Amino acid sequence: MHRDVKPHNVMIDHEQRKLRLIDWGLAEFYHPGKEYNVRVASRYFKGPELLVDLQDYDYSLDLWSLGCMFAGMIFRKEPFFYGHDNYDQLVKIAKVLGTDELNAYLSKYRIELDPHLAALVGRHSRKPWTKFINVDNHHLAVPEAVDFIDKLLQYDHQERLTAKEAMAHPYFLPIRNAESRRIRV
Repeated sequence: MHRDVKPHNVMIDHEQRKLRLIDWGLAEFYHPGKEYNVRVASRYFKGPELLVDLQDYDYSLDLWSLGCMFAGMIFRKEPFFYGHDNYDQLVKIAKVLGTDELNAYLSKYRIELDPHLAALVGRHSRKPWTKFINVDNHHLAVPEAVDFIDKLLQYDHQERLTAKEAMAHPYFLPIRNAESRRIRV
């Protein structure tokens, strides 16, 4: 697990048409059932599991961070979740993904929020992704991009796309097709 996926840790090699993930200083090998430190990742890209102190997380943490980066790029709102501290970060997420969904997640993993955090989070209904589409980003917010974001930004880490599923997502079909044509030529 990289545990610090964010724009500053992605290098783009335009000539080779490759992305590289750098700065593996917080990385950890994943072992099922092991509890990990939640004091990792940069605030705006922290998965809910870190913000609610769920130590039994996995690779899907990096997919949440990718979802945050991607939402920021597509909706032209960077960072997409802009919390002023870790508590506020969860509030910002809850205002988009909804508190009913958050409570279902907390219940599934038997997590109780600190009463102060629970009061800060309050109650919010889930916002449809279309609320983030505007004149500046509608050309980027194609249905496949929005679906990709939706499948990455899930409270429950077990519900998120895996890296393999993310790479196979329909959003990337035009790139896969162009790449296969480029290789054949």
